[in-house]
Amino acid sequence: MPKHRLAFAKTGTAKYISHLDLMRTFQRAFLRADLPIKHTEGFNPHAFVSIPLPLSVGFSSACEVLECELLGDVDLEAVPGRMSAALPAGITVNRCYEALRPVKQLCYVNYIVTMEYQSGAPFGADTAIRDLLGRESLTVVKRSKKAKSGQVEVDLIPLIAKATVEERRDCIILDLVLRAQNPGLNPELVVSAIRERCAQAAPDHVCFHRRAVLDGEFGVWE
Repeated sequence: MPKHRLAFAKTGTAKYISHLDLMRTFQRAFLRADLPIKHTEGFNPHAFVSIPLPLSVGFSSACEVLECELLGDVDLEAVPGRMSAALPAGITVNRCYEALRPVKQLCYVNYIVTMEYQSGAPFGADTAIRDLLGRESLTVVKRSKKAKSGQVEVDLIPLIAKATVEERRDCIILDLVLRAQNPGLNPELVVSAIRERCAQAAPDHVCFHRRAVLDGEFGVWE
C-alpha cells in the first residue's frame, strides 16, 4: 500500500482533463513544488502516482485521491499549498496524509447528478424517476471489452445503495450512492436508463459531481 495520499478537488475547466493527462500533470507538479517522490525502477523510471478511482472526463469532484510516496522529511501540512500552487486552475490539493486504509475498503461513491431542463422540470418526472429507481430490477446494456459481442447486460438496482430524487424549478437532482468497484456503477448509466425508460423525464443537459468516497459502513474513506 502506498505511504501517502493527497485529497484534491477537480472543478471548473479542469474537469475536462483526462485521467492520463491528470497523472502527467501531477508528476510535473511534484517537480515544480520541489517535492521528491518515489519513482518506478527499470530503464525508464517515472514518478509513481496512482489514482485508485479514476474520474470520467467532464465530471467534477470534491473528493479525489492520489496515492504516492513522499521521500525525506516532508512537512505534510505544507504539501497542499505547495502542490496547489504548482497545479493548473481547478485542481486544488486539500490534504496530504499517511495512507492507513487499503483501496479494497473503498466501497461506495456519492454522486450529485443535476438534470437540467430548458422549459422547466416536466410535471411528474420526479415521481417517474423514483418509481424507476425503486424497481426490483433495472437492466441496461453497456459496452464491454470482455464480452465477445462488445456489450453486456447490467442490473443497476443491486449497485445503487441509496437514491434520493429532488425536483426544483428547472432541474431534477439525484443524490446517488453507488457501488465503487468490483463492480462499480457509472452514474451515466443511471441517466441512460432514465432517458430510455422515462422519456418524459429525459434532461436537456446533465452535470455530474462526485461528492464523497465511502467505506462499507457509508463513512468517509481516506
